[in-house]
Amino acid sequence: MKFSFASLALVTLLGTASIQAASAQTMEKTVMVGGAAMYPSKNIIENAVNSKDHTTLVAAVKAAGLVETLSGPGPFTVFAPTNEAFNKLPAGTVETLVKPENKETLTKILTYHVVAGRMTAADLMKAIKAGGGKAMLKTVQGETLTAMMKGKKIELKDEKGGIATVTIPDVMQSNGVIHVIDKVLMP
Repeated sequence: MKFSFASLALVTLLGTASIQAASAQTMEKTVMVGGAAMYPSKNIIENAVNSKDHTTLVAAVKAAGLVETLSGPGPFTVFAPTNEAFNKLPAGTVETLVKPENKETLTKILTYHVVAGRMTAADLMKAIKAGGGKAMLKTVQGETLTAMMKGKKIELKDEKGGIATVTIPDVMQSNGVIHVIDKVLMP
C-alpha cells in the first residue's frame, strides 16, 4: 500500500485532532480536591459534587437552595469548608441548620463564604499587601471577612474572630474560583 505525503499528513492531522478532542478535559489544569479532579471548564457545583471532602457543604448548599445560583455565570470566589471543618462545629449544628425552618440562617452562613468576582490567591495576597497586612472582603451575605497572611498561607478572619486557613488555593472553575478552607466561617 502506497501513501502519498498528502494522505500521510492528513492521517496524522486527523489522528492528532482526535487525540486532542478525546483528551481535552485531561489536558485542563486540574486540581485534586477530595479525591476528584476539579475541571476549570466545569462550574462550582459540577466540581464540588465530586469532592469527597465537601459532601456536607454540597448538602448544605442544596438545603439552602443555592445550587442554581452557584451554577450560574458568577464569577464567584468561594471559600469552601471541608467536611472536617463542619465536624468542628458543636454537635448537632449541621443537622439543625439543614432543617427547612433554618434555611434563612443556613443561607446567611453559606453566602458569608462567597465573595463576588474571581479572586485568585495572588489577587488576595496583593490586596493583603496593599491593605498593610489585611484585606477586607465584602461577602455576598453583606458582612466582611478579613484576609491576612500567616507565613505563606492565607487566613480568613470572620466577624466572630474565628480564623480559617486556605488549605488548597486556586481551584479554578468556569464561573469563579474555590479556595478550600479548614473552618466554617461565621457571620
